[in-house]
This record gives sequence, structure tokens and C-alpha cells, in this order.
Amino acid sequence: METRYPRNAWYVAAWSKDLDQESGKPLPVEIMGEPIALWRSNGALVAFENRCVHRAAPLSLGRCEGGNLRCMYHGFLYSAAGSVVEIPGQESVPDHARVKTYPVAGRSGWIWVWMGDTEAADLDLIPDVFDLDDPDYLLVPGQLDYEAEASLILDNLLDFSHLTYVHSESFGSGSEFAYSHPRWETLPRGLRYSKWTTGTRSPPGQAGQNSAVDVLLTYDFLVPGVLVLWTGLFEAGTAEHLEYAQPDRSAAIGGVSGSSQAVTPLSRGRSRYFFSAGPHRSCGDEQERERQAAVAMQAFLEDKAMIEAQQKIIESTRPDVMPSSHDWAITYFHGLQHKLSGG
Repeated sequence: METRYPRNAWYVAAWSKDLDQESGKPLPVEIMGEPIALWRSNGALVAFENRCVHRAAPLSLGRCEGGNLRCMYHGFLYSAAGSVVEIPGQESVPDHARVKTYPVAGRSGWIWVWMGDTEAADLDLIPDVFDLDDPDYLLVPGQLDYEAEASLILDNLLDFSHLTYVHSESFGSGSEFAYSHPRWETLPRGLRYSKWTTGTRSPPGQAGQNSAVDVLLTYDFLVPGVLVLWTGLFEAGTAEHLEYAQPDRSAAIGGVSGSSQAVTPLSRGRSRYFFSAGPHRSCGDEQERERQAAVAMQAFLEDKAMIEAQQKIIESTRPDVMPSSHDWAITYFHGLQHKLSGG
């Protein structure tokens, strides 16, 4: 059965930096099986169905002409509203000569596209993530394409017990993630994860080096599949004092880093994983930024190898799955997605 994803949601389509205004070139993307052409009309973002009304040539091969986009097959010229405003060699233009347009917005270094009811598009529903240009963080951007269903990547991000095993060679996560459970809180359109590790040793180069500290790993996981992660070190005893609740982040004594991640279904069995990650400027320099980026990429490639292998098994055997005690968040989030999909 084909996986359903909510349409009334903002999906990450591309990095803003990848849509160059000066080149005048549109950018082809795909979301939920729909080909889309992103372009800029006098600087403003526009998202079109990537298909000319004349002969179905891709408009992503077109040319930006000021506020308009010209199909470079037979020259049909489109306004930013999606209407054909010129057909070379033809005086009149039919009223129905127009392409589907999508609500689109640029925020935090990403281009977001709303895939559902245009009237329901609400900019307030764009998840609040770390801005790629946030002056407080040294973030490195990246993306990976998966030959796997987006829902499998969502499952991976909602069950960090896999860190103990999949990432033993990268993050070096111990048994803590597999043998204990995090705290989960429900949010209006997602979940909040909190995991305290108490009485561990502060790593080299951090405040209180080699002294006992409490470490918090927390993230929000938001519809339709956006993760916003934060981690920091706190004085030993902080977790117990707060009864393992969320702290004032300004009280962190070191080890602060942030990451934004987004999963976009491209088509059946194909998906794109966007991410940025890096240390807070008070806790790292360019060298630390590159070190963290290298470790993160190694870990993300470990995930990719496992999930793509999992996809092949699912496709060939259609197995039943047996849930474990770590699957509560997966069940909850997929239920939320299903509800928002009209299920």
C-alpha cells in the first residue's frame, strides 16, 4: 500500500542558495510525485507545475525574463501568476492557458512549498528551524537522496535507540540510547524528545574539561518531517534538579550545537534528506565545525545504507513488523500524519 503524506503542510523543496537569481535559470524539484519548477520573478519566489501547457516541455528548462518565465521549446511566456501572456505568432491567448502554481516561501535558508489546498496555506505553519545564516551557529548544509520511502527516514529519526548500533563508528553512542527511554511531549503538530545523560565526563576542549556534567539532547519533530535538534552540557545535578525537564538553554556550560533536518518525499520509494548542523560559536571554531560536519555526514551515510537496505527487504517480502517499546513516537507521529492526510 502506498504511503500517504499530508498535503496541507510545508515541504522543503531546495536550498535558497541553489536558486540563483542572476543566472535566470529555474530549478527543477519533485515533491510527492509532482514535478515543480522553482524560479524568481523579479526576486520573488514562484513555484510552477513543471509542464508547459503547449507540449508538456519542462518549464525548468525555461528562461526568466524579468517577472516572467519563457518556455524555451516554443516560446510560451508565463506570468508569475501562472497565466500564459504571450504565444509567439498568435494574437490571442486562451483564458485557460495557465499552469498550476504552488504557495512557496523562503525561510531559514530553505525554500518551502505548500502541497495542499492553496487557501489553507499558512506561513505560521512553516517549522521554526535554525537559520543557515544564524550568526550564533557555525552550520554546515548538506543533502542526501535516498532510494527509500520517506516514511522509513521518519521512523529512523523518531527512534534514537538505533544510535547505539548504527552509529557505533561515528557518534560513538553507548548503550544508554538502546537500554533506556527518552521523555516525549506532544506538540500541536509534532513531538518533543528529551534525553538527559547524567554524570558523564565533559569532553576535551569544553568547559569543565573532564569534570562530571549532565548532557541534554533534545529535538522537536514536526509535520511533515522536520527535526530541530539542540544539545548542550550542564553542571552535574541539573537534570535531577529539574526533574529531567527542559532547562534554560542559556545555562549550558559548553558543548552547545544545533541541527535542522527535513525529509521530503520525492516519489514512491524516493526521498531527499536536507540537513544543517554545527556548533554554537561560543563552543567551537571553524575547525570544530568541520569536525562535526564530517562526523555527521558519516552518521547520515550509515543511516542511508541501513534504510535503503531495509527498503529492498520491504519491497521484496512485504513483511509484517513487530513493534517494540521504543516505537511509541513512531506510532503517534504516523497517526498524526494520517489524520492530517484525511485518513
